Amino acid sequence: MSTLPALEDTVRNTCCFSDANFTRMLSMMTEIKMPAGSHLFWEGDAADRFYYIYSGCVKLSKSSVEGKELIVYMYTSGDIVGQADPIGSRTHSYTAEVFEDSVVGVIDQQDMEFLICQDGAFAMDFMKWMGNHHRLTQTKFRDLMMYGKPGALCSTLIRLGNTYGEHIGGRIIIHKKLTNTDLSNLIGATRESVNRMLGDLRRCGAVDIVDGLIVINDISHLQGICHCEHCPKEICRI
Repeated sequence: MSTLPALEDTVRNTCCFSDANFTRMLSMMTEIKMPAGSHLFWEGDAADRFYYIYSGCVKLSKSSVEGKELIVYMYTSGDIVGQADPIGSRTHSYTAEVFEDSVVGVIDQQDMEFLICQDGAFAMDFMKWMGNHHRLTQTKFRDLMMYGKPGALCSTLIRLGNTYGEHIGGRIIIHKKLTNTDLSNLIGATRESVNRMLGDLRRCGAVDIVDGLIVINDISHLQGICHCEHCPKEICRI
């Protein structure tokens, strides 16, 4: 069994669970290893399980009929992945691909529903998790649609900084190597337009690329372009 990671109180989407409820949930999970490139589920599969990421990274994406990919979420260690929709469809709306080698805990939806029905405190924590997930979705689509592709890119860089960033001397080093194609899939743009927008941000000194990592030098410049509303970090994440 893997050593449980320490819960962070800012970014991980399990921060809304108490230690006791979090431990109860993990105790009912089965741990599996998933190699990069494998899938937890495909769009249209039955939404009958939840997944906890002990280590690694999983991306949720939507593909068009032309094959264009839009990465909607990127989950990392400490996150729960799953679709909770008791009223609507019981099938997944997105495809979950393992972005890097991962260790994942799996719990059946029936077992999760048992915890919810048996314990009011757990049910409240689960409702908070659902609420945070809906807020994350709303703010991400606002950023993608309201302020053009430059705003979408700047918002995505801020979210990456909150999720993977290390603050050093007033700068934020994003410790996650992403290609410009990855960034284009995160904002629904072409790779060429991302190249151009990153070039503009580098020329004005707002960002830099060091050893393949994006470094944010002036986050206020990015916030101005995307009209940042200073959401809490559990919402302003990738």
